[in-house]
Amino acid sequence: MTTERYLCLAVPLLAVLAASRSERRRDARAAALLAFVASAIGIAALHEVARLTGWFSFAPVRGSYRGLPVDLWIGWAALWGPLPVLLRRALPLPVALGLLFWLDALAMPALHPLIRLGPDWMVGEVAGLLVVALPAQLLGRFGADRRHLRTRALLQLVVFTALVLWFVPTLAFAQGGGSWDRLTGLPASALLLLAQVGLLVAAPALTAVREFAVRGGGTPYPWDPPRRLVTTGPYAYVANPMQLGVVVLLLLAAAVTGSLPLLVAAATAVAFSAAVAGPHEAYDLATRYGPSWHDYRGRVRDWWPRWRPHAGSGPAVLWLDDDCGPCVAVRRFLERRRPVGLTIAPAAEHPEVLWRARYAGGDGHTERGVAAVARALEHVDLGWAWVGWTVRLPGVTWLAQLVTDAMIAPPHPVTRRGEPCPTPSNGCSTARSPRSVSTASRVSRPVPSPPPPG
Repeated sequence: MTTERYLCLAVPLLAVLAASRSERRRDARAAALLAFVASAIGIAALHEVARLTGWFSFAPVRGSYRGLPVDLWIGWAALWGPLPVLLRRALPLPVALGLLFWLDALAMPALHPLIRLGPDWMVGEVAGLLVVALPAQLLGRFGADRRHLRTRALLQLVVFTALVLWFVPTLAFAQGGGSWDRLTGLPASALLLLAQVGLLVAAPALTAVREFAVRGGGTPYPWDPPRRLVTTGPYAYVANPMQLGVVVLLLLAAAVTGSLPLLVAAATAVAFSAAVAGPHEAYDLATRYGPSWHDYRGRVRDWWPRWRPHAGSGPAVLWLDDDCGPCVAVRRFLERRRPVGLTIAPAAEHPEVLWRARYAGGDGHTERGVAAVARALEHVDLGWAWVGWTVRLPGVTWLAQLVTDAMIAPPHPVTRRGEPCPTPSNGCSTARSPRSVSTASRVSRPVPSPPPPG
């Protein structure tokens, strides 16, 4: 079996090295590396499922991780991840998946007794290709060609979440200290509470990923960074919201599972960020953004959040209907807390007919309805900003908007002063008072011109 193991490691790695010679772009090679990480984590998870279902298993050999030979693991991940990505111009995705299926169908029976196949191993093979190889290929190909930004950001989020919340803890438990049994043995109510706490802890990091994609035009991956300097959202309070979220989640997992290695992993993450990632990021951002970056970093710290936000992206506007009772309450709530870099203006002054509240950032980014109010909370302080980040989590915004439309403030058209209501039967609202409800004087900024439609 030794020869087979050497071949399973050497042949895929040599193929990847040969294919990388045809790919000159550094960011494309980095995308192939990310595909390798995704496939490696996915194969480890597939192995755990296969042990439970009886799809396949491996003979007990030295150099294994939880029963998975490391050399086979690396070679397998190289075949399912970087190799087809580097050869993507010659191998369209369906052809690549078909070749991977054909290769595994030949190789896995031939590797007996190293690989022990169950009667339904083909089911596991197809499941692996669809759940592991396909997402890894999409992640690598989209990243290499800079396509489908939101999709690749979402796939990166899935990979990094699996790495932090499953793979790293499992690896730590394998080194001794702590186990998943302490977590799974908790009562259902405790598990629900723990999940809610974990979601609250992760809210700034999750929002930061979205901020990178929506307002920065990039992803958290260092070789696929935002094209614009991001100083909004969680970045208005702390410079490392993602790293901070990872460390706190690892500490929370260590406390729940009683794992000393997880504490070491959290400390290692801080040390890596401070000694390696931080200097590299600072040099890169200073080179690309110059004075803007230095001004931002002079006001926002790495690990200790500000209480009040840094208004570095220019003045933002929240448009609210003066004749809507809940909207007026929101305006008064915000004005009492003196929002930073935010102007509140009557919806009737907007150049478009608004049906819900509208938020317009200084960079042109817009939000509507509950999401707009959640954005406005980011201009108040850290506590209310955290509420806004939680409200803007996927699914939470939709539910909050549904409840608001049904019970609090249904959508209704608000027209500009002096213009006829486009749909008077729907209860069109127009502002009657020429008084501006701007808070510009409290922000020490002039009221900005309304953003262009769209």
